[in-house]
Parts: sequence; structure tokens; C-alpha cells
Amino acid sequence: MTKERVLILMDGNNFYNSSKLLSLVGKINFEKLIKELIGERELVNVFYYVAPLDIKIDSERYWKHEKFLSMLRKIPKFNVVLCTLRKVKKKEGGYEFVLKEDDIHLAGDLVEKAFRNLYDTAIIVSGDEDFVPVIKIVQKIGKKVENVYFSSSSSRTLRNICDYSICLNKITSKIIK
Repeated sequence: MTKERVLILMDGNNFYNSSKLLSLVGKINFEKLIKELIGERELVNVFYYVAPLDIKIDSERYWKHEKFLSMLRKIPKFNVVLCTLRKVKKKEGGYEFVLKEDDIHLAGDLVEKAFRNLYDTAIIVSGDEDFVPVIKIVQKIGKKVENVYFSSSSSRTLRNICDYSICLNKITSKIIK
């Protein structure tokens, strides 16, 4: 009997911001997290959607982030998908940075890999309910979708549409370094 094939899609910005609220930034062991999520199933790939930081704004933070991304790339079957960080001028002066393309890359990979039959179950690590319509599409073609989320950034709508969901807060002790 063949093992269930699992694809993990991680919303990096959502994951980082939720981890930050719980003081978990830099403490999560991603290899342990992956093993905890897939169990006895077969890992197809992990995709982590994130934007590179702007070195001109804070070079120390930029290099720390690059070191983190380099560490992720060393994990077997782990793919870092670089998105766009757009600098937007504020009305009151100064700038803010807005992450672009991450949700569409995740949604595109979810659908494209479903139609190519590259997985049986997709695990979306995010609390963002924007993924609900695309999840319904892949479920219609027979794919299962699981949701992994932090309680601080969770959409009930997203959790309810998925075939299974798990709160990362409940498994934190198993996935920290």
C-alpha cells in the first residue's frame, strides 16, 4: 500500500508574525515541525513563501534573515519561494513595506500541484482565510487540505473548510529547539 503524499505550503509572513506574538521567533525547529505535521505519511515538498528584506533599511536584520533562509534551504525537500517586498510611502511621511505575491504563489502551487496529482493532502500553514476559495477548488478534485495555525492568527472560516486542522500552540513543546 502506498503512503499518503503530503505537500506543505507555509505562509512565511503569517508564520513569522504569529511566532513573534508568542516569542517563538528563532526557537522553532522546522525539521521537527515537518515531522510532526506529516507523521507516517510521505513528504512531497515544503514551500515557504517570503520576501527578502531590504538591506538598505537594516543590514543587520537583512543578513540575519538571509542566514535563516539559508538554514531553511538546507532542509531536505524545503523550498523558499521569494516574493516581492514593496516600499510604499505613507501619507504622514516615511515608508512601510508591503509583502506582495505570497498568497497568489501559495494558491497557484496548491492548484497546479493538485491538477498534476503531485500530492494527496496539502497542509496550509497559515491563518489567512483568503485561501478558502482555492481550497474548495482542490477539494472538488479529491484532494484533502489540512490547516495548521497559531491561535493568534486563525480564521474560523479557514479551519472549518479544511478536512483537518491543528493549532500550533498545542504542539509548541514538540517543535522548539
